[in-house]
Amino acid sequence: MSEQKNVLLVDDDPDLVELNKIMLEGSGYRVYTAHSGKEGREKALEVDPDLIILDVMMETELAGLETARWLRDNPDTKTIPIIMLTGVNQQGNSFKFGPDEVWLPVDEFIEKPVDAERLLGEVKDKLPAGE
Repeated sequence: MSEQKNVLLVDDDPDLVELNKIMLEGSGYRVYTAHSGKEGREKALEVDPDLIILDVMMETELAGLETARWLRDNPDTKTIPIIMLTGVNQQGNSFKFGPDEVWLPVDEFIEKPVDAERLLGEVKDKLPAGE
């Protein structure tokens, strides 16, 4: 029997957090939540997640980007896979965001609204559930 994997959800939308938490727990993951970049950084150090799902815009427009860079710069969290969720590319900007080693150091970048099956597929791809 393998150990249950820990996922940290960081998003300021409590409804989205709750829906994703239910879906992930139903698939065998232990889920922790945070509702801001600051809380997400603190929780990441506290619970040592196996994977982080991170929103871009929370307490500030760039909170998720700053949090992702902080996580990559911290020796205790730098190897944790990060899936970033956002609707920022749908806001009519000419520049499109995507993973970048320096500016946006995440493993996957998914547009909101995200289909539950797609999100679960990305999590499973990066982190098989505990059995």
